[in-house]
Amino acid sequence: MQVEVVLTGIGGQGVQLCAKTLAMAATAEGRQALLSAHYGGEMRGGQTEASVVVADRDLRSVPILAATWSAFVMHPKYWPGVEERLRPGGVVVANSTVVGDLDAEGYRVFPVPAGDLAVALGASMSAGFVLLGAYNAITGMVGLDALIDAMRELVPPYRTQHLAANEAALRAGHDAVTTLAAPAWPAGAGVAS
Repeated sequence: MQVEVVLTGIGGQGVQLCAKTLAMAATAEGRQALLSAHYGGEMRGGQTEASVVVADRDLRSVPILAATWSAFVMHPKYWPGVEERLRPGGVVVANSTVVGDLDAEGYRVFPVPAGDLAVALGASMSAGFVLLGAYNAITGMVGLDALIDAMRELVPPYRTQHLAANEAALRAGHDAVTTLAAPAWPAGAGVAS
């Protein structure tokens, strides 16, 4: 079985780092993962999107997705292009601090005030990790500990001062939602801690 997620937002929101963290956590747990990054020429403020495909055995799809099971939405600007690829009944986890209410009929939408939670933590730049923690709790894509370990491995040495805040953000997002509200894996096959 495989599941897909398209992560979208604007440059500077951490979308690419969140995608890498999710893919790395999946492989650490013994699953296969493919990651594809798409972004405009702007460093901040332009379109950024990533696709992650995770499978419990051989992958059947490249990570350039014509259709996806789920979406991680940090900003509404590029949501329409992602919505076009979301399969009916798909899962949408959205940063309600910025996105507001999505007009997403036919999908399971989970609004998470990721920006507000990050500000409350004193780490406004960690909103992407808040949303990733929430997405992961809702879907059970990987275990929370694997997600934290992957984040710690991916943060570069010159940014280690952010490790504690990033971990707090992942945990805050995880704790802000109902665990396994929309599981990625059949009962007993997923890992949600």
